[in-house]
Amino acid sequence: MKKVIGFISIITFMVILSACGSSEGESEAGDSSSGDQSGSVWESIQEKGVLTVGTEGTYAPYTFHNEEDELTGYDVEVAKEIGKRLGVEVNFEETKWDSMFAGLNNERFDMIANQVGIKPDREEKYAFSEPYTYTSAVLVTQEDNEEIQSFEDLEGATSAQSLTSNYASIAEKHGAEIESVEGFNPAMELLANGRADATVNDRLSVLDFLNTRGDKAGVKIADRKDDASETAMMFRQGNEELVEAVNGALEEMKEDGTLKEISNEWFDEDVSVQ
Repeated sequence: MKKVIGFISIITFMVILSACGSSEGESEAGDSSSGDQSGSVWESIQEKGVLTVGTEGTYAPYTFHNEEDELTGYDVEVAKEIGKRLGVEVNFEETKWDSMFAGLNNERFDMIANQVGIKPDREEKYAFSEPYTYTSAVLVTQEDNEEIQSFEDLEGATSAQSLTSNYASIAEKHGAEIESVEGFNPAMELLANGRADATVNDRLSVLDFLNTRGDKAGVKIADRKDDASETAMMFRQGNEELVEAVNGALEEMKEDGTLKEISNEWFDEDVSVQ
């Protein structure tokens, strides 16, 4: 009988230990799952001293590689200056446009710097900084195309677009059939090869493309939207302290003229104001 009682006591003791261990594990899991609260990402960045930024690296003049294969461009320089003012190193992670949002969602990046336009549907899912670029959409066609001369002529035409971009929405709104591409350069290539009738894209990028290619560009700007679109740095929601820190840096850059200086360096005009 004593052996039975002893055995039951041992089993009871083991169950109690197991319950204690389970409770502690759930507590640790709970702490881990609540780690993405406001401020935690910014605190982690400060501790590491590194701000990880997602960008394409193929979208001139905003983010691209120069002749020395160095990542550069307007957005790259703005992000570097933000990092400098926040006292952290900026580490750029390059990826294709349509993979960039997934990279942010999966916490590969802390922030995206890639001329991301502010749109209502994006604001439902992401947080944005204050705008640092104001630009507009242009309609681009082959140089000898006389049929498409305005956005209204896009009805039934094929337009090469990145599916998640603001410009794809504009093309669709005007009745275009979308030919999916991964970025600006593939869109221009499809257009130049006659595999698309048009593309709707960023005015400054198209001007840079035309200036770089000269007579060999083979394309032209057929029409332009008057209303300016706002571009900002993009973040996961719930990172208010990081957004506030970046906004503070951008405000300083506007006040002391640094943002205007970077803009004039790349565009010969101040695109940081409307």
